[in-house]
Amino acid sequence: MTYAIAGALQAAVYARLQSDTALTAVVGAEVHDKVPTGALPPIYVALGPERVEEAGDQTGAGAWHQFVISVVTEHAGFLSAKEAAAAVSDALHGADLTLGRGRLVGLWFHKARAALAGEGRRRIDLTFRARVEDN
Repeated sequence: MTYAIAGALQAAVYARLQSDTALTAVVGAEVHDKVPTGALPPIYVALGPERVEEAGDQTGAGAWHQFVISVVTEHAGFLSAKEAAAAVSDALHGADLTLGRGRLVGLWFHKARAALAGEGRRRIDLTFRARVEDN
């Protein structure tokens, strides 16, 4: 197993989301690698929790990364959150990201959950799975 590629995978996912024009059309510059501090923007995207499982074999080290991207909004209804979530999914599912270390074998949408998040906010958590190998 290797966790050594986790930072490179996070950086590549973050860069992809920040540069995606469909996503920024909905959330502007509000793509974060953590929940924003201070006054929360009306809508934002944040990288969230990650779980990693061993996936190495005789040819080298590798891992499965399962991570969450959250869309949070104070807008009434779920429409704007779903538009942002669709843009996140389109930007990442099947993406061919270049990592600073290792290699991305594949990246897939796994599941999503939409719910009320308190204080009048709505939240969609999208879970993705990535398979990586260390070169």
